[in-house]
Amino acid sequence: MKRKTKLIHGGISGDNHTGAVNVPIYQVSTYKQERIGVHKGFEYSRTGNPTRHALEELIKDLEEGVRGFAFSSGMAAITAVMMLFKEGDHILLTDDVYGGTFRIMTKVLNKFGIDVTFIDTSDIEEIKSAMKENTVALYIETPTNPLLKITDLKAVSQLAKEKDILTIVDNTFQTPYWQTPLTLGADIVLHSATKYLGGHSDVVAGLAVVNDEKLGEDLHFIQNATGGVLGPQDAWLLMRGIKTLGIRMEEHENNAKELVDYLNNHPKVSTVYYPGLSTHPNHTIAKEQALGFGGMISFDVGSADSAELLLQKVKYFTLAESLGAVESLISVPARMTHASIPASRRAELGITDGLVRISVGLEDISDLIDDLKQALE
Repeated sequence: MKRKTKLIHGGISGDNHTGAVNVPIYQVSTYKQERIGVHKGFEYSRTGNPTRHALEELIKDLEEGVRGFAFSSGMAAITAVMMLFKEGDHILLTDDVYGGTFRIMTKVLNKFGIDVTFIDTSDIEEIKSAMKENTVALYIETPTNPLLKITDLKAVSQLAKEKDILTIVDNTFQTPYWQTPLTLGADIVLHSATKYLGGHSDVVAGLAVVNDEKLGEDLHFIQNATGGVLGPQDAWLLMRGIKTLGIRMEEHENNAKELVDYLNNHPKVSTVYYPGLSTHPNHTIAKEQALGFGGMISFDVGSADSAELLLQKVKYFTLAESLGAVESLISVPARMTHASIPASRRAELGITDGLVRISVGLEDISDLIDDLKQALE
């Protein structure tokens, strides 16, 4: 089954009871049992709901995994995966990571004795040197948020297997339409499904997929025990969004490439970060492990004042957190998505006060270029 077909016909398609072409919204909390312990596969909606199950089967198929899970947010999905570990465990994480991930690792999970080290996972030698005897997992974003650095998934997954540790990949930016980390050796894939998978700024959700039955059983136990599950209404909205993921991702990228060409030649822009640029570090790896470069762009306008002025002047770029929707969004990571990271740490990473991040939408590209042109000038 080809990618666009799988988006529509993957997982559970339609409803056998009525012939409905879409899985219904099962707005129900509990289920009638024939006898004690004898039921039709569902007993309580925290444990399992037919609408959520259909979404979980769909993301499992799209990521080519063994089992899928739907959570109430991307952070809920990350939290559940981190609960696979215990006090004294050590986890390596991409340094240029989403601010919410940095926050939960350094302000919440550290209280439970989980040790973390942030490293440049695009440098495999740095990964090797940072490993400890108690290292149990390697957590990767690729492309990263917001500097769009690329990690060689096949190489690091192979290294992780040699060391008997898990590889966890946040695949939010690329989606399974462009990149399937499990096929490259990863063990767990995570998504903030709020972003490209939903695609319309109307749902908050998180997804996880595992490549192993035992991992699946362990993660389902945590999902059921902690209860951060996705409701049926949101699950239905997410499945609706996924049906158009292919055509959206292609158009996001087409628009992004033209914007990159414009920004890369603008005198007021010092640096453009986009994996599709031949000058981008690890461009070749990005090209080899993914089928596309995505719709996220970051660029530096030199100062906080310049960034502030730019954001005040744009008309079609909405100043907002989040990404991956039909409308173009613009933000300053240092003051928004990554504000939870200390300023000194942001400076080390290169997340400057003048760095602007764009989630390229589906508007007419000429309008987007004209908007940036007048705002920059």
